[in-house]
Amino acid sequence: MYDSHLHTPLCKHAVGTPLEYVAAARERGLAGVVFTDHNPMPAWFDPQSRMPAEQLGLYHSLVEEARAQAPDGFYVGLGLEADFHPGTTDYVRRQLEAYPYDYVIGSVHYIGAWPFDHPDFTDEFDRRDRLELYSEYYGLVYAAIEAGVFDAIGHLDLPKKFGHVPPEEAWDLVEGVLTAVKGADLALDVNTAGWRKPIGEIYPAPRIINRAAELGIPVVLGSDAHEPEEVGWRFGDAVELLLESGYREAWVYRNRKPEPYPLERA
Repeated sequence: MYDSHLHTPLCKHAVGTPLEYVAAARERGLAGVVFTDHNPMPAWFDPQSRMPAEQLGLYHSLVEEARAQAPDGFYVGLGLEADFHPGTTDYVRRQLEAYPYDYVIGSVHYIGAWPFDHPDFTDEFDRRDRLELYSEYYGLVYAAIEAGVFDAIGHLDLPKKFGHVPPEEAWDLVEGVLTAVKGADLALDVNTAGWRKPIGEIYPAPRIINRAAELGIPVVLGSDAHEPEEVGWRFGDAVELLLESGYREAWVYRNRKPEPYPLERA
């Protein structure tokens, strides 16, 4: 298995060097990792949660160093978790075209000016209609799909992080987004970090994973680790869930191209 969603301290809210993440992955018996730190964005967008543009080269160097020191046969990929935010697509596209990345996750972390997954701003949920909130969120996810710059969509139901689950009426929105993911030949980030959050549930929810399997949408496993101890977090449980949903393989990306590998119980 591969952990394809890892961060570094350059994002300002993670700890541990890439070499430490690689060591943790090897201890857990993984075949490789892909680093996907938060991409630089225009200076006005969320600067406290990502590296500035002038550190992007440092990020590349740190990951390349980890790749060079990894043993033969252990894969170290270089990627980004790239934000989708209206008005920034051209900026992100130019960034991704300037370097040979292996994998790019497209994620929505903001609804307008609201960083809805930030613990300091959860009171905004009390002022929002739940269905309207998810309608806005999935509208942004759909726009991210249409942007055509990502390989996978990150943590598809992220607004549930603090326990604000979508109402049943939002299922039609999910169905539309999954259909768009399938049509764009994108993968889903199956992200075990949800099990570490207040919601206590994998991203996306098992119901979404089941429907994604029915539609034939590929999946990429990731822990969203922000410290080495989180690498491969509950991958055994994730694999069990995926197998029960009908999946028999997951994807890992190299040079922006997917490579399937079999899902096997530990």
